[in-house]
Amino acid sequence: QSQRAAALGVLFALIMLLIIYSSGSGSEVFPYSRLRGRARRPPDLKKWGVKSGYLPVCGNKTLTAHCHQCVIVTSSSHLLGTRLGTAIDRAECTIRMNDAPTTGYEVDVGNKTSFRVVAHSSLYRVLKRPQEFVNKTPETIFIFWGPPAKMQKSLLKIIQRVSASFPNMTAYVVSPSRMKQFDDLFRGETGKDREKSRSWLSTGWFTMVIAVELCDAVHVYGMVPP
Repeated sequence: QSQRAAALGVLFALIMLLIIYSSGSGSEVFPYSRLRGRARRPPDLKKWGVKSGYLPVCGNKTLTAHCHQCVIVTSSSHLLGTRLGTAIDRAECTIRMNDAPTTGYEVDVGNKTSFRVVAHSSLYRVLKRPQEFVNKTPETIFIFWGPPAKMQKSLLKIIQRVSASFPNMTAYVVSPSRMKQFDDLFRGETGKDREKSRSWLSTGWFTMVIAVELCDAVHVYGMVPP
């Protein structure tokens, strides 16, 4: 017991010395003060401005859409067998991605499509099936995204030709300035430069950010944890 008491006494003395030293030197045991002001607030995507971020494929009509409640329906097969189609169609706005179809899967994924976000790599798969993606839901607004160098050349011309063939098609492309904002957002959230790290931003990532811009509330169907 005497040895235990002595050990406790030594430990107490060391703690007291540490406290006295810290208070006397004016320094902190853990430098909390250095971390003050470093906490990064997430950007307010609502302030980006939808009108300046999306360029009309034809004409000069700006994107002014706004929804109070949106659902994102992913291209995941996890929705098969869920019978969530009715719940999805009840949403004010429904956002789908790339060439994910609804025909034949209405019971699980619904039928309504307010927006369809399409990557440059999926462009041909979407445009070669106009009966599924254009004529079936003429109210759909298409948002095409891709590297500015590609979008400003041949791909944009292809989209323009298709839009001319289908007057009811409303399409926009993500502007170069908005693409830069997406890159800056990625860098701020991950600490990595997208180009230097050779990272690839998925359509799901773009769709999430676009949904936050357009919608007050967002519900996601079919996205599973990584």
